[in-house]
Amino acid sequence: MGLLQPDLILEDVFAIDLPRLQANGIKGLLIDLDNTIVPWEESLMEERFITWVQQVKEQGFAICLVTNALENRTANFAGLLEIPAVGRAWKPLNRAFSRGLKLLKLPAAQVAVVGDQLFTDVLGGNRMGLFTILVNPLSTKELKTTKFMRRLEGRVLDKMVQKGQLSAQAVSIRKGGD
Repeated sequence: MGLLQPDLILEDVFAIDLPRLQANGIKGLLIDLDNTIVPWEESLMEERFITWVQQVKEQGFAICLVTNALENRTANFAGLLEIPAVGRAWKPLNRAFSRGLKLLKLPAAQVAVVGDQLFTDVLGGNRMGLFTILVNPLSTKELKTTKFMRRLEGRVLDKMVQKGQLSAQAVSIRKGGD
């Protein structure tokens, strides 16, 4: 289960301790789009996420969207945030993350991936040697296949707790607990 184990599980992107990431050599972020910084199928991004991305950039991080969303949707949000993007990425395939790393001009050891899905963002990031951060999805509105995968995610996370690979507290954050 090592490839499915996130380095961090957090409530949302606002809980990311950016100075701590920098202290650990992280200089860039590959950020998922749907249900990470904008609810799935929503055409507008909340101002708080736009502000957060701006703050990430002001703190010296390189940032790039890496998303399975369609190119037009990806380009729209990348333009709004004034950051590069990889759309129709086919995560968890390595090429998605490789393209993001090339856009950031950083090696994998200096990049974190932030996303809401274990089997795309975490698996793909871990396969590439990235620091992986799993956040709660912004919405329960998703594709039927994603909803099915969420049930599998829950089982995998519970197994990691049983094996002592993750703390019950971290997984309760993921499940919306205390």
